[in-house]
Amino acid sequence: MAPRPSITGFNPRKFAAASANGTKGDPWARYEAWRYTGPFTRFNRFKSAFPGLGIATVAFAGYLVAEEFYFKDEHAHHDE
Repeated sequence: MAPRPSITGFNPRKFAAASANGTKGDPWARYEAWRYTGPFTRFNRFKSAFPGLGIATVAFAGYLVAEEFYFKDEHAHHDE
């Protein structure tokens, strides 16, 4: 007697064979791979974590330089 075909079309043997090829037994590995490639790499995720940090750092450094050279208070007498 031959085994009956599944009504749903799901074959667990084919599923197990497909999941064992290069994925170390994880059948969902190829579906999860997109999370760590392209724009979702670790570097790109960190880079977009602080979107204005570079501009803010340069602007603050420019402010400190301008304050040091152009906005000195000549009338302050702190050493008396």
